[in-house]
Amino acid sequence: MKAVIPLAGKGTRLRPHTHLIPKPLVRVAGKPVLDYILDDLLEAGIGEIVFVVGHLEGSIRAHIAERYPQVIPRYVVQEVQDGTAGAIGLAEPWADDELLIVFADTLFEADLGLARTLDPGRAGVIWAREVDDYERYGVIVTDPSGDMRRIVEKPREPVSRLANIGLYFIRDHELLFEGIRHTLAAGPAPSGEFYLTDAFQYMVDAGARIATAPVGTWLDAGNVGAVLEANRHLVAAGRGGVAKTARVEGSAVSALARIEDGACVTGCRIGDNVTVEAGARVIDSVLTDTIVGSGATVAGCRLRRSIVGSGAVVRDFDGSLSIVDHSEVCAGCPDG
Repeated sequence: MKAVIPLAGKGTRLRPHTHLIPKPLVRVAGKPVLDYILDDLLEAGIGEIVFVVGHLEGSIRAHIAERYPQVIPRYVVQEVQDGTAGAIGLAEPWADDELLIVFADTLFEADLGLARTLDPGRAGVIWAREVDDYERYGVIVTDPSGDMRRIVEKPREPVSRLANIGLYFIRDHELLFEGIRHTLAAGPAPSGEFYLTDAFQYMVDAGARIATAPVGTWLDAGNVGAVLEANRHLVAAGRGGVAKTARVEGSAVSALARIEDGACVTGCRIGDNVTVEAGARVIDSVLTDTIVGSGATVAGCRLRRSIVGSGAVVRDFDGSLSIVDHSEVCAGCPDG
């Protein structure tokens, strides 16, 4: 089995951070989103991965080479951002086996082993999560057996509450790429994009049976608010605590916070859902719902619902911030 991970997008919902950092490398609870996915794939025994790259591709390639030398990477560049079908279609030269397709703007807990035990009569699996706000998602309409009948994008009526989360196993890869070619030939949707779900519909219309399967956890990481909520969940689920080499002096630190190696926290109140990354300094400040990047400095601040980039400096600020690496904010300074 091989995996395909589309990574070419510009991550516009996460700007300004994605001007400098590819969206999959944005860190949540001390770890890039992409690393959570790669760790799960390696644990499932999948080491050959096709990365569809584009925006800031050099950072992606360097990160994988440094952090995941055990991965066999295949890179293909998506020159034109024409949608998910176009992205996956570029992987066809390497996709000569069963495929796991993972979109890298969500975090999930799913039984990937299901791909190896799937009923021989099924051509694939779409993992899904039941939601209340169905109108925000593409939802899967199923038949009585739980197989996909169709996917409806952002329905106005509750035709289904099974949200498509962007995680797929495809056994019949030849039919998938036949469906992608058909989708590309049919012309783009009104949005100007070609959707992978239309290729799945082609497969179903051709007689393929694609099962649906539940996920235990599904966390969006596509915008600043979602990153903070994902951070909250992961810290509470076991990624919290104060590292042994961190220095905490004269400070109250919530049990639902994460203070990493080499960080220094002095004279602070660190509330719930706070990650202070390695080497950061937080002085005389009150933080809640905030991620402070590695090597950043926060002094004399009251921050909430904020993301402070690595190496940034923030002084005497009260409120919410979302600033990129190596920025400087000095609200109380004479020139501020």
